[in-house]
Amino acid sequence: MGARIAVIIALSTLFSYLHILHTLRTEALERLQQHVSERGEREQAIFLLAEDNHALFRKTLTERIRSLQKQEEEVRVRFDSLFVRRPDGTVRNRPELLDSTRMAQVFIPSHVVLDAGFRARVLAAYDMLTWYGPVVQMRFTTTYVTFPEGAIVGFLPTFPTWTQDLPPDFSLESYEDFPLGKPENNPQRRTAWTGIYKDNVSNTWMTSVNTPVDLDGRHVASIGHDVLLDELLARTINDHLPGAYNLLFRDDGQLIAHPALKLEGTTRAYNILSNAEQPEAAARLLGSAENAAHLRAIFERVKGREPARAMLELPEYGEYVAVTQLRGPGWHLATVLPGYVVSQPALLAARYVLIIGILSLLLELAIMYQVLQQQITRPLHAFTQATDKVAAGDFQVALDTARRDELGQLAQAFQLMADEVKRREEALRQANEGLEQRVEERTHELKDVHLQLVQTARRAGMAEIATNVLHNVGNVLNSVYTASQLAKERVHEMRLEHVVRVAHMLQERQTDLSTFLTQDGRGRNLMPFLDKLGQNLLEDRQEIVSLLDDVGRYTEHIGDIVKVQQDYARTPRMQDRVSLADLLEDALRINSAGIVRHQVKVRRLITPLPPVMTDKHKTLMILVNLVSNAKYAMDGVPPSERLLTVKLEQSAADRVRISIQDNGVGIAPEMLTRIFQYGFTTREEGHGFGLHSSAIAAQEELGGTLTVHSDGLGHGATFTLELPYLPAQQTT
Repeated sequence: MGARIAVIIALSTLFSYLHILHTLRTEALERLQQHVSERGEREQAIFLLAEDNHALFRKTLTERIRSLQKQEEEVRVRFDSLFVRRPDGTVRNRPELLDSTRMAQVFIPSHVVLDAGFRARVLAAYDMLTWYGPVVQMRFTTTYVTFPEGAIVGFLPTFPTWTQDLPPDFSLESYEDFPLGKPENNPQRRTAWTGIYKDNVSNTWMTSVNTPVDLDGRHVASIGHDVLLDELLARTINDHLPGAYNLLFRDDGQLIAHPALKLEGTTRAYNILSNAEQPEAAARLLGSAENAAHLRAIFERVKGREPARAMLELPEYGEYVAVTQLRGPGWHLATVLPGYVVSQPALLAARYVLIIGILSLLLELAIMYQVLQQQITRPLHAFTQATDKVAAGDFQVALDTARRDELGQLAQAFQLMADEVKRREEALRQANEGLEQRVEERTHELKDVHLQLVQTARRAGMAEIATNVLHNVGNVLNSVYTASQLAKERVHEMRLEHVVRVAHMLQERQTDLSTFLTQDGRGRNLMPFLDKLGQNLLEDRQEIVSLLDDVGRYTEHIGDIVKVQQDYARTPRMQDRVSLADLLEDALRINSAGIVRHQVKVRRLITPLPPVMTDKHKTLMILVNLVSNAKYAMDGVPPSERLLTVKLEQSAADRVRISIQDNGVGIAPEMLTRIFQYGFTTREEGHGFGLHSSAIAAQEELGGTLTVHSDGLGHGATFTLELPYLPAQQTT
């Protein structure tokens, strides 16, 4: 029997292992595929941004060249004022006019002929880079325009004299991106990317992107970006799933990033994945020939896969590979997950199941041994113990009392015991009947008492709340009564009877009023008296109005008291130590995908402030909603003009202000009063709840305000969130 149980435990362990392995593998592969997809979306953003920039630059440069070609004399004068030919024959910026933080730099080899068309192209590139270079230099280290003649115009503020320091024989032919713009190398005239290389000037790893510019069917220039790759390489190597690792490589087999790849001493790229003629180079870079062969197998599987297939399996290495292609350069980002990372937890779980099964088997065998020993070796002792059980309540027995042996004596003993139990049962039955009646009566009494206690407690609670409210309201009503009595006394003290007397006097002397006012003693004093009387009446009226204002404020305070008493019953609000600048960045980060998709530029005007105490989640909810609305509001604006401005500042000693401004469709004046109403929306897919709930949360739960301003349709809108300024270090 024990052997059969052991077989069952073994089979259960095997099935548990297979089930857990399947579950863990499914979850791990889904997590792996999701990880690679999300990483790909994030890593390709910089490349897509570069290509979007080039599309704008190519259009701008073409339009600028055509414009300058019509201004030949102005172009010549301006060209000579900005650039000068050096004794070595090259043409460069005039040193006395060069400001590399705002201007592009120019280098023209000595062999280039400076005709009118070439001057127009150089000036057009110089203007375009001066306009756009400062805007994009935060994301791209260098923006430049090269010409088929070998000249270059670039914006690189980090190296302010780079064109001044170039040798006279400097040539662009040695750079990988320069030939990419030539028609014979790029007949489709598309944007092309170079491989990875280390820049000799900045000593950093980067890649370059080149977009050819044709005018009237002729190659006139090429636009370029340098994209820094240090952060991408570091993230690829260091940011990975537990137990997995990442690698990055091109379609032609150039390995870009791998944990075992040592790039520090390398100044050129090795195509070690697809080129089998470089085994020594691959082994030297990757540590061993086995590593090189392993990576070559991964590359071949990725290269031969179906385009829509993102998950691959390498059974010969026991690995799973999730891959995605970065749009732009077309690089492959792959994450390799060894199979043991999935199987080890399953083996560990199966081991636990096996151990528990063995312990259960041992325990069951011990129990069986004890039961058998009691049933076989001590049966008579068990019968004797049964008498005690019957005496304790189990009196259902059917024994043969005619036997004369020990078992017969035992049967007689059971019979005597049964009679005794029967007698006791009858007594207990009668006692139970009386007890049930008494319990029922007592239950009714307890229910009545409980109902009375509940009603009494309810009245007491209502009385306590009413007492608190009436006490606080009574205090305010005392102030209301005092202010009203003072106002009443002021009204009684007003000298209105003097006005009546003056009126009677003037009515009596109506026929000779002029003589009375100029010659009679009482008449001459009448005008000064009226002036003083009027001043007294004005002062009395001002005091009465002030007292009535106090009555109004006290009356409003009564409503505040009732509201405060009601707030005591609500759940207290939770406040956290929050950095508003970080919270604003979180709101932008949550909307980052939509911001990039909508091609919205973000301008930050953030004043450094210490952390404050507020409801983090409510504030973040409001900011995310405002940023999202601003993004959709700019759909009708050309992509190059979409600008979202976020501003954080301290508006007063106790207030902080966050503004979200867009240059979108704007808001009509008649809509400003309805923008925060429930159900009101200007978008077809909107539900009209976001701004309504945000305004309520800002006012009622954060203690602030949410307002909107717009100069009308087509002039954008600004939403302003003001919050109490409560620095965290002061709330101890």
